[in-house]
Amino acid sequence: MRNAIRKKVETLFSSAGVSFVGNSPWDLKIKNDSFYERVAAKGSLGFGEAYMDGWFESEKLDQTIYKVVKAGLERKGGKSWRDLLLFVLSRLINQQDRSRAFEVGERHYDIGNDLFQEMLDPELVYSCAYWKKAKNLAEAQINKLDLICRKIKLKPGMKILDIGCGWGGFARYAAKRYGANVVGISVSKEQLSLATDLSKGLNIEYRLQDYRAVNESFDRIVSIGQMEHVGFKNYATYMKIAYRCLKEGGLFLLHTIGSNDTSRVGDAWIEKYIFPNSLLPSSAQLTKAAEKLFVLEDLQNFGSYYDQTLMAWYNNFEKSWKKLGSKYGERFYRMWKFYLLACAGAFRARKLQLWQFVFSKDMEGVYEGVR
Repeated sequence: MRNAIRKKVETLFSSAGVSFVGNSPWDLKIKNDSFYERVAAKGSLGFGEAYMDGWFESEKLDQTIYKVVKAGLERKGGKSWRDLLLFVLSRLINQQDRSRAFEVGERHYDIGNDLFQEMLDPELVYSCAYWKKAKNLAEAQINKLDLICRKIKLKPGMKILDIGCGWGGFARYAAKRYGANVVGISVSKEQLSLATDLSKGLNIEYRLQDYRAVNESFDRIVSIGQMEHVGFKNYATYMKIAYRCLKEGGLFLLHTIGSNDTSRVGDAWIEKYIFPNSLLPSSAQLTKAAEKLFVLEDLQNFGSYYDQTLMAWYNNFEKSWKKLGSKYGERFYRMWKFYLLACAGAFRARKLQLWQFVFSKDMEGVYEGVR
């Protein structure tokens, strides 16, 4: 039985051009023979856990994942028990309701500000950078922040709602460079603590608040890397709240990772170890949720830039590990490395996208898009 399982797993990976005995940098070196049964039984969850436990190595893990995703192994390998459980739960309960809204903040964004300060750019922007004409990560993130401000036609004195404001990178840029008044909301106490320290003297108000609790008017709304935590049962609610809070003639920019396929469940490993209660929307789900509310003025996809962004984050993480290692430990190191490189590989394979939607509410005239 064990030999049959091993042969099945080897054949599966071979179809993606990944060998267990080869010398290519993306080939796997197996350290524990239980790897095969674990992957056969638990799919992507078992694969990620096997790496965390040191059961295999890959010189270029990002390329391994790229090949695996490009070949569609997640569809060929069958469904694990956890995939099926997540599917059933998604049907029965709202996994992103108000009672669970703060869980992702506690389990991911509150991990430690020191980790993110070492990994991210100086403004702590934790979303895809815009690498057009940029020489490094810091420039690419400033490019992205300015692109957003130009897309929403930001002007001095405008009041902006920043849903999922993170460590305040966009809020500070909009306040400093465009003279905006910003309300930033987040479900992470640690994010807001540092954001407050970094934003002294600026017209920014930070709130520990779920988006469903907001009920006031804004000239502009931005949502940067927040939709991934909303869940398919709440997409329509999210859009209705944005519509309710946006003044007539206003613009709403939605920046989100997206999936090529409509789904009701996310990746089991990401769900368990990185982003609890997360789900990537499809473009069809988002435009459907916006129907009868907004006019879609502009849509841009620069998902290929996320590969470059993730690799920059990974390189920063690697360089700083000597400083961080004693606090976080070896298993965390392998988990975080798998997270960053697996995501880079998935974007490289164009399995995942990064979209910026610009929606308008009762706006007259022509919207002039910018790039």
